Amino acid sequence: MHATSVAVVGASGYAGLELTRILSRHPRVRLEALFSDRWSDEEAGARVPLSGPAAALRYRPQAAAAEVEAEVAFLATPAEVSLDLAPRLLARGVRVVDLSGAFRLGDPELYPRWYGFAHDRPDLLASAPYGLPELFRAELAGATLVSNPGCYATAIALALAPLVKAGVCLPDGVAVTALSGVSGAGRKAAEDYSFCEVSEDVRAYRLGRHQHVPEIERTVGRFAGRCGALSFTPVLAPIRRGILATATLRLAPGAAQADVARAYAGVYQGEPFVRVLPADRVKVADVARTNRCHLGVTADPRAGVAVAVSAIDNLVKGAAGQAVQALNAASGWDEALGLDLQGG
Repeated sequence: MHATSVAVVGASGYAGLELTRILSRHPRVRLEALFSDRWSDEEAGARVPLSGPAAALRYRPQAAAAEVEAEVAFLATPAEVSLDLAPRLLARGVRVVDLSGAFRLGDPELYPRWYGFAHDRPDLLASAPYGLPELFRAELAGATLVSNPGCYATAIALALAPLVKAGVCLPDGVAVTALSGVSGAGRKAAEDYSFCEVSEDVRAYRLGRHQHVPEIERTVGRFAGRCGALSFTPVLAPIRRGILATATLRLAPGAAQADVARAYAGVYQGEPFVRVLPADRVKVADVARTNRCHLGVTADPRAGVAVAVSAIDNLVKGAAGQAVQALNAASGWDEALGLDLQGG
């Protein structure tokens, strides 16, 4: 059986480390190259608990990534870096799974406001399928460039999209609060993310300007056919990893608990990584270090709302695991290959 050669660019970041771990044991791929300026020329086995040939790989400077010989490159890089690197790799016949926001938004005019740079490849924006198989599986078949969803966007879109599409909740007036572990900020030395600043504290950030907002609205709108402006409050929580998102939606007239539950069942029945639970049983500990998403929804007719709760691991289902799931789907493989199903 042919083993697809893969490379990880940005391999020393949190998502890059998760990619290295997952890909090193994937039965259909061979880890060919790792790129990191931070650990350049060090053996991977000295930094990550790997075994076999992957442990002997040496990290290469990131500037050499454009010349990689692998069949697939995972880009765990900032959006501006991905925007520059992805076209060069595609031109050489390398398939790309990009974990940044470089290709998540359909409209290049949105990039200056939400990402702070001008987007000069609208052709790739239009051709990059969104790597959320539970909602857009058919688009991934044979893809050469996959745009991997953001972590918040994954948790929130999976919670909202079925409810809006089924018509049991209204597409306008949706408010979401999501708590994220500190690893969601990336692997960087900054006072705001140091232990003494984060421990025993919870704080909101980037109110009204988080870059995942237009991504969530676009994702829900594409799947459900409609989505209004989203009110999103991201919150930094004193845990290493994980996201717990709570969304409040207005119930459609006459909708009740059975209707909202039916909406989830209709979309997620048989999905290997999504489990629907009572909303008060959805928790981060059960999905940590797995590619799972746990969801629950409760209708509150007295208040006229439904409350949807979603939990994922931000580094796995919210980043590296989802990227591998998307590659599996694009390659026609079992989507669970190489990925953890058991949590707790």
